[in-house]
Amino acid sequence: MGLSNTSARLRRTASAVTAAGLVVVSSGCGMVGGSAASAEGVQLEPLSVTSPTLQDGGPLPSDYSCHGSMGNPPLRWSRVPDDAKSVAIVVDNNNSRTGAEVHWVVLDIDPRTNEVAENTVPVDAVEGRTTNGKVGYTPPCRRQENYRFTVYALKGKVDLDKGAPLSETLRSIADMTIAWGRLTTTNIE
Repeated sequence: MGLSNTSARLRRTASAVTAAGLVVVSSGCGMVGGSAASAEGVQLEPLSVTSPTLQDGGPLPSDYSCHGSMGNPPLRWSRVPDDAKSVAIVVDNNNSRTGAEVHWVVLDIDPRTNEVAENTVPVDAVEGRTTNGKVGYTPPCRRQENYRFTVYALKGKVDLDKGAPLSETLRSIADMTIAWGRLTTTNIE
């Protein structure tokens, strides 16, 4: 019984840390009127994020959820600023009832890279921990959620080890973001 209470307390703490990290990321580089703004209020050019299998505003194909077996969907991006030193990807949902969940974090992608293939990680990129503590793509499960696939252009390399704590990873991304773009799916097919 004590172990169960400890586990529940740890899950609540992890959720609170994750939610705080997401607030840092979204407040540090939120979209305002169709363009990105930094924490300092400087207007940033948005990245264009697309996918051959996802449509912005469309459903997430169940193959990329916990009901399928395809792993991460392919993503493409463009308009990375010339001064970017790396790119990061964060896949999350923001559920007002249960709090935010991060399903995938990829760091230190070469800024000349403009896509990630299905069920792969770019060469020399580093995966961070997700909300559930695992490293790698954690397929979404909640059918009635919106899932956000956000690509960040960064002014430096995050330079954290594989599996670094989620709060540290998200804070580093927020601190270095110079541009970002997002593709959002609505619900799981």
